Amino acid sequence: MIKASVKTLASSVILLTLAFFSCKKGTQDNTTNRQEKITVATLRGPAGISMVHMMDQMKNLGTDTLDYQIKNEPMQVRPLLFQEKATFGVVPTNMAAILYNKGVPYQLAAVPVWGTLYLFGEDEKIQGWDDLKGRKIYLMAKGMTPDVMFRYLLEKNGLDPGEDVELDYSFPTHIELANAVASGKAGLAVISEPMVSMVMKKNDRTRPLISLNEAWKKQTRMEIPQTALLVHQDFANHHPERVEDFLNAYEQSVQWINRHPEEGSRGVVRHGILNDTAVARASIPRCNMRFKKARDVQEQVTSYLEIFYQMNPDIVGGKIPDEGFYFKK
Repeated sequence: MIKASVKTLASSVILLTLAFFSCKKGTQDNTTNRQEKITVATLRGPAGISMVHMMDQMKNLGTDTLDYQIKNEPMQVRPLLFQEKATFGVVPTNMAAILYNKGVPYQLAAVPVWGTLYLFGEDEKIQGWDDLKGRKIYLMAKGMTPDVMFRYLLEKNGLDPGEDVELDYSFPTHIELANAVASGKAGLAVISEPMVSMVMKKNDRTRPLISLNEAWKKQTRMEIPQTALLVHQDFANHHPERVEDFLNAYEQSVQWINRHPEEGSRGVVRHGILNDTAVARASIPRCNMRFKKARDVQEQVTSYLEIFYQMNPDIVGGKIPDEGFYFKK
C-alpha cells in the first residue's frame, strides 16, 4: 500500500517536472518567436548621417531588434523594397513614388533631408547659369534626382539641356563622380553632400559654384523634399504606434546631430558612413537635415512630384501618388 503510494507520488512528481519544463520551454520559444529583426535600409550620405544618434541609442523597436543597413546608392536599397526585406527604407522621393505606383507596399513616413545638391568644380569664372553655355557637365545617372533637377533648372534659366550644354554620365555613382571631380577628370559636376566636403578635402581648388537648392527655391518658391523615409504598409497598419516611436526617435536623432556636429562626426566615422571626421564635421551643416513627418508636408511633396511629372511622367512612375502614399497614424 505504502509502496503503491510512493510509486504514485513519484509518478506525479515526474509528470509535474516534465510539465514544468515543457511550459518553460514553450515560454522561451514564444519569446523567441516574438523577437524579430526589423531592417532599416539607409544611405551612406545625409540620410545615414541623420540616423547616427538613433543607431547608437535605439537598438530595439518594441520587442524587435533594429538592424541598420547602410548602402552606397539608392539602387542598392531598391531591391530590398521590391523584395519586402526592409521594414523602413530611405530612397529619393521620386523613387518612392515610382515604387508606390508599381504596387510595392511602402508608404512615405517622413522627409529627413531637404536638398544637398551643388554644381561643383574648380572654375571660379562660373558665377551663374549663363556661364555654363557650351560647357560639359557631369552627372551621376540619367533620370535620377540630380539629373532631373539640373535639367529643370537649366531650362528655367534659359538653357537647352540638349543644345546649350553637354551632359555627361560617364561616372554612374556618387562616389565615382566625386572621385573624378577630386582628381580633375570631371571639371564640372553635380554632386551632393557629403561628397562635396570629401572632394574639397582632397582637392582644395574645388568649391561649390551654384547651389541647386537655392536655385530651386528661387524658381519654385519651395524647398526640396529630396529624401523619403518609407515604411512597409503591413507593419504600419498593424503597428502604427511603433512607427510613431521610430519617427520620434529619428526626429530626435536629426536634432541631435545638427546641435552636436563635433560629436556627431565621430559617430559618422564609427558607423562607417565616412572615414574622415573632418569631412563629416564640415558636411553636417550643408546636409540640410530637417525631419518632417509625411502628413505635415504632404502638399510640398505633391507639388515637388508634380514638377517632375510635368517634365516626364515616368520620373514619378506615371502618375502622382494618391492619398494612400502617405502614412497617417
